[in-house]
Amino acid sequence: MEKTKTKQQVSARLREEVEITTFRAGGPGGQHQNKTESGVRLKHLPTGVVVIAREHRSQIKNREEAWRRLLEKLEQRNRKPKPRKPTHVPARVREERLREKSLHSRKKAERSRPRDLPDE
Repeated sequence: MEKTKTKQQVSARLREEVEITTFRAGGPGGQHQNKTESGVRLKHLPTGVVVIAREHRSQIKNREEAWRRLLEKLEQRNRKPKPRKPTHVPARVREERLREKSLHSRKKAERSRPRDLPDE
C-alpha cells in the first residue's frame, strides 16, 4: 500500500475546512479499545464528505488513515471522467436496425392508404 500525504503534508487551508471528532472505536481490541477514544471521524465542511477510521488501537494511526481516506475521496470528487469514445456499430446490428425501420415504415404507409369499401 503506497503512502500518500499524511497529516503533516496536508495544507493548512484543508485543516481549517475539516472538523475532527474522536469516538470510542469498539470492536476487537479488548479493554484498551473500549475505554479510549481511538476512532477518528473527519468531516470536510464545504463538501460534507465524512470519513471514519477505527481499525487501529492508536488514535494517531487512525487519524493518519482518516486523512489519507479524506484526501483520496476529495481527489476522486474532483477527477473528471474520461470522455466516452463512440464505438463502431457492427454491420449485422446496422442491417437489423434498417430492417426494423423499413417494416415500421411499411406499417405506417399501410395505415394511411385509402381502402376500398365493399359495396353493400
